[in-house]
Amino acid sequence: MVNLSAVTSFMLPVLVLITLSSMSFNTNMIAARHLLETSLPEIPTLPKPELPPLPKLDLPKPKLPELPKPKLPELPKPTLPELPKPELPKIPELPSFPHLPDLPKPTLPTFPSLPKDIPTHSNPNP
Repeated sequence: MVNLSAVTSFMLPVLVLITLSSMSFNTNMIAARHLLETSLPEIPTLPKPELPPLPKLDLPKPKLPELPKPKLPELPKPTLPELPKPELPKIPELPSFPHLPDLPKPTLPTFPSLPKDIPTHSNPNP
């Protein structure tokens, strides 16, 4: 037989834990709703700092003296020697294909022709 005191000693803490967890879950929902409904305090905005204008400096542009361009001696254009044309071996010719005699065309049997006027059935319901 089952010992009744052992079952109750096991079930009582389980039931207490379930009860406490359901109670704490409800308080979490209330706290979350409270956080959603409360407004955040406004944070004051600081003015943007402005820098004083910097003085403009007018510097004279440096002038470089013009250098004389050196004269290059004219070089003769190089000439390339002509390349010799290679001598290619002659390609052997294939022998001509033998001529076959013409074969006579076979004659096909003629099919009987159908009459042009085909009789039709006059009764609409056959």
